[in-house]
Amino acid sequence: MDTQRRAGEEGPVPFRSSRFFCVGGKWYFTTREGFDSGPFASRERAEIGLKRFLHVVRMLPEQPEEPQLH
Repeated sequence: MDTQRRAGEEGPVPFRSSRFFCVGGKWYFTTREGFDSGPFASRERAEIGLKRFLHVVRMLPEQPEEPQLH
């Protein structure tokens, strides 16, 4: 768990966990949206997979926010 305060944060440090996890000797990464990707042969390969995923996401056009229904 990451217990470091990030730039601009105040107050208690929120709970954080690693984006990487291992199941049955295979590695995966998870996103904030709850998407799990894998399996990868090693943690290093999962880290490369996450970097590629984030690169693709940054290239996507921004979506307008959905209006909130009350």
